[in-house]
Amino acid sequence: MSLSTENIGTPFQIQPMFVERIWGTPDLHPWYDFASAEKPVGEVWLSGDQCRVLTGPLTGKTLAEVFAEHSPEMLGASAPQSVLGASPLLMKVIFAREKLSVQVHPDDRMAHKYGQPRGKTECWYVLAAEPDAGIALGLKPGVTLETVESEVAEGTLEQSLELLPVKTGEMVFVDAGTVHAIWPGSVLLETQQNSDTTYRLFDYGRPRELHIAKALEAIRLSTSSGKIAPVELPDRTILIEGEYFCVEKITVEGSRTGSSMNKPGNEATPGLAYLFAVAGTGQIRPLTSGSFEPITLAARGMVAVPASSPAWQIDDHGGPEGLDLIRITPRWPGMAP
Repeated sequence: MSLSTENIGTPFQIQPMFVERIWGTPDLHPWYDFASAEKPVGEVWLSGDQCRVLTGPLTGKTLAEVFAEHSPEMLGASAPQSVLGASPLLMKVIFAREKLSVQVHPDDRMAHKYGQPRGKTECWYVLAAEPDAGIALGLKPGVTLETVESEVAEGTLEQSLELLPVKTGEMVFVDAGTVHAIWPGSVLLETQQNSDTTYRLFDYGRPRELHIAKALEAIRLSTSSGKIAPVELPDRTILIEGEYFCVEKITVEGSRTGSSMNKPGNEATPGLAYLFAVAGTGQIRPLTSGSFEPITLAARGMVAVPASSPAWQIDDHGGPEGLDLIRITPRWPGMAP
């Protein structure tokens, strides 16, 4: 039976995927009720193409299927034709028990050159950090591609990386073309273009493929990567607003309508939004009775709110921590700030 456009746009929960990574951890408590004696989990994908819808009329479909079949309803009237048919963003929580590989991601131009739909620009919101937590972000001044190539061969590339300490609540922008690595000591919420293309330069002797030639092609010696200062507004904090995504932190005290979360001036023309509960839990319910069944936003859970969603509001469930949301919305090149 086909679905009408009147009901496919209701908010829905997304089932997370627990993705094995060699540098991950077998126990995700207290963040998630997940432990495995068989595999280390490094990433919890919150909106991957193979994540499935848990509630509403699209239940059981993967996000890839949802966007392939219902992009206009998901993304809204402002989305250009070029982005229809695929999910624009991938969000994940990263748990690193060991150092990740030193790596780089391609930009859109290079991705297109090799037949891929998009590059990978990303950002990291620090959910938690130990006192000595840090990452590697970019190359030190004066380092050349020739230096990188020789240090890869010698196993000494770390000495040319810029080290960046991180603290809970900080936002780090990782521009495509930036050499980088995540080190143990932090839990990160990553928002990125929907691409899993990674070129590894150095992997600490792990038995995984390196991609030296493509990595050297992808590297840009100077990028816009770094910490982003938050912009405090009366009703929210803008953590980052860039070419591909906007990430905001919103505290819900009592309840708040969905339209109040849209950008001022655009209340009547919403686009797709993802809601991630950093702390606390909530319930999303319709403002018009019967337009959809209320759904729960669990701690560290993700709910998608399509552009065509009926009017809704979210209620704080009144936990001891309150309800702190991260609201993530896709952006398109050329979109006005």
